[in-house]
Amino acid sequence: MATMDQCMTALRGILGDLASNPAAAGLDRSLSCRLTDLEQVVLGRLSSGAVRDLHAVEDGPGVPKADIRLTMTSDDLVALTDGTLSFGSAWAGGRVKLEAGLRDMLRLRKLL
Repeated sequence: MATMDQCMTALRGILGDLASNPAAAGLDRSLSCRLTDLEQVVLGRLSSGAVRDLHAVEDGPGVPKADIRLTMTSDDLVALTDGTLSFGSAWAGGRVKLEAGLRDMLRLRKLL
């Protein structure tokens, strides 16, 4: 199991790359990443080509619903960033879940 510090570093890397992609220009969406094994949710905002306000909260019923939602284990998150796991195969195999509105999904398809 990865630590919360490792997960925050990994998320900053993945989301930073996503935010800096020209296809993400103009996106202003709330983000969340539920880390099932750590029982934490990382919340943030994708806006103006950057990811802002990343912070972790304890998972539970009071967690706000973000526009773009990822769910995975901490180890899978770290594996996505170190190149040992591809997003496509992780998503197809059910190891990573991505939820968003149809418009966001179509836009994210270009980014992932």
